[in-house]
Parts: sequence; structure tokens; C-alpha cells
Amino acid sequence: MSKRDYYDILGVGKDASKDEIKKAYRKLARKYHPDVNKEEDAADKFKEAKEAYEVLKDDQKRSQYDQFGHAGAQGQGFGGFGGAQDFGGFGDIFDMFFGGGRRRDPNAPQQGADLQYTMVLDFEEAIFGKEVDITLPKEENCESCNGSGAKPGSKVKTCTHCNGSGQLNVEQNTPFGKVVNRRVCHHCNGSGKIIPEKCKKCSGTGKVKKNKKIHISIPAGIDEGQQIRVTGKGEPGKNGGPAGDLFVVVQVRAHEFFERDGDHIHCELPLTFTQVALGDEVEVPTVHGKVMLKIPAGTQTGKVFRLKGKGAPNVRGYGHGDQHIQVKVITPTKLNKRQKELLKEFNAIGGNQSTDDHSSSLFKRFKEAFKGE
Repeated sequence: MSKRDYYDILGVGKDASKDEIKKAYRKLARKYHPDVNKEEDAADKFKEAKEAYEVLKDDQKRSQYDQFGHAGAQGQGFGGFGGAQDFGGFGDIFDMFFGGGRRRDPNAPQQGADLQYTMVLDFEEAIFGKEVDITLPKEENCESCNGSGAKPGSKVKTCTHCNGSGQLNVEQNTPFGKVVNRRVCHHCNGSGKIIPEKCKKCSGTGKVKKNKKIHISIPAGIDEGQQIRVTGKGEPGKNGGPAGDLFVVVQVRAHEFFERDGDHIHCELPLTFTQVALGDEVEVPTVHGKVMLKIPAGTQTGKVFRLKGKGAPNVRGYGHGDQHIQVKVITPTKLNKRQKELLKEFNAIGGNQSTDDHSSSLFKRFKEAFKGE
């Protein structure tokens, strides 16, 4: 089945900015992450969105994708045309003209694969950061054979079919005449090596799975969908190459009271009619502790107060965001007899008329609009 267009996957146009692409990916990541969404196809949709984001966030990869489609996104430069399995003999024709110089030496050092780990944090943990150890199953060089894959005491031999190159030359008749194509050596699977006696502990792979404890420093202010790169904690390299990296992707649990928007924190403050009418001083929670907030007399529902510097710390160290508190006036649903009498008395002496010019004008326009109905 053909792969979907990366722009369609993220739901953005081809002229989308990096910020738009990032926002679209984070929205999809929240929706389809396997830790949150248990639907059968959620994991596939999450991987699809991540693949699209990894390409479109990178200027070079995005440019190649725009020019060559999915084939261009998988490689670098002309290497984007990938292996011959994707284009039949097209890669072999390139080898004929360019000498096959793009082929990798199977015995050259190769960097290990990167790993990804999802970490779910509480709201406050993301705000203040934390130090934590995680246990991660990962490949390590087999101690029995020192990563060679050969039984202790035996030796790894050079493949006699490809002379250690990992490739075989195969003649093929084409419309251009007879050409020589390069194929992966099926005797050594492209490794250039033959293991006559395999190590029993690793079955000749040279790798074993082990649970490794890794220390992770979560920076204060990290947000949903951001990731931490831990250099050298991925899979081990091959032929003496460096290890890959570990990417810790952060998911943040929702808070019952606070909501976060970047470095700013939002919340609602329930107040009674009496408090907003007469004014009050109330204690309000912030992630940094409780503070006193003065409510002026005549405060309207929906009014937003700002507590400067009481938001989340910027993950890059650029100060703190603010906390925004929105007033929500709570109308009582159960009144006793005396309370009802007092409200009726209040209404009788003009309590339904506001002394505020703007509010009075609003009430007047409302009444006039429905006068004839």
C-alpha cells in the first residue's frame, strides 16, 4: 500500500511554517499516543505522524521530500533514491554511471540505532523537573564472544564469495547492453564475514538484550511532546562505531485545576455574587504556592487576573510565564427562606439595575431589543 502524503497526515499545507507543523504533530501525538489511546490503529497513526514530523521539521529532508516524494525523504542527496529494491534496476543504473561509490563498506564502523522511551510525568513534575532512573531493555555486546558472534576459541572468516566486500557483481542484459550490477552477497548477508561456529549465548549475532539502568535529568518547564536527547545511550555501534542516542519523549498528565499554554498557566476561580459585588481578598493556588488576590468590587464574571511570574519556568532558562486566573461567578442553586426574602428586597429597591454606565446601557439595549415580543 502506498504511503500517505506527509502534509496530509499532519493536516497542514505545503507552505506551512515550522511552528504550524510542530503544533499539528503535537496535537496528533496527544490524540494517538499508545499510552493514551487504546484504539487498535492508534499506534500506527502515532508512528505515521512521527515519521511525517521527522521529515518536515528538517529543512533538508523537507526539500528532498518536496522534490522526490517519499523516496527523497529516505536518503541524502542522490542517495535518496535508496536501494534498488524500491526502483527495480534504477539504483544499478546509477551504480553503472557513478561507479557504485555510494555503497557502504560492511566492515566500516557504523553508529548504533537510536532508541525512544516515553515518560509520563505529573503536571508538577513537568513544571519543576526531576531526576529519575529508568530501566530500559537494550542490546549490548555479548560478553562471551566480545561482540564477534563467534564461539569462544573460534575465528570469524572473510567471506570467500565476495572477498569481504559484502557485495557480488552480477551481469545483466539491458537495453544499453551488458552491464555489471552490484548485489548484496547472500552468503554473508552483506557483512563480508562468515562465522563457522556461532556463539551459543548470542546465536552468532554478537548482541544480547539486557536491562540497563539509565539516569535521566528532566529539565524544569518541559512540556507535552518535547523530548530529551541522551547521547550515547542508544543501541551499540557496529565494527567499533559509536552508540546511538536515546530520545525520551515526554507526556504530561492533565491537572484537575490548572491548564498549561506554553509557559503560561490558566485556571478558573469560582466566586460568589457577594464577593464580586462587594469586593474581597481571596487565597488562590499557584504551582509555586498560595497567594492572596484582591477582587475589586463590581468584578464581572470572565474577568482575568494575571499573576506575573507565577507560571511555568521556560525550559531554556528564559524566566517564568504568568498565571492567568479567570473569574467564574457561581449562582446559588439552593436558597433558604431568609436568603430569598433578602434577594427579593434587594431587587425591589433597584438591585436589578446596575449603577455601572456600561452595564446599564447593556441592560437598556437588551430590554429595547425584546420590547415588542
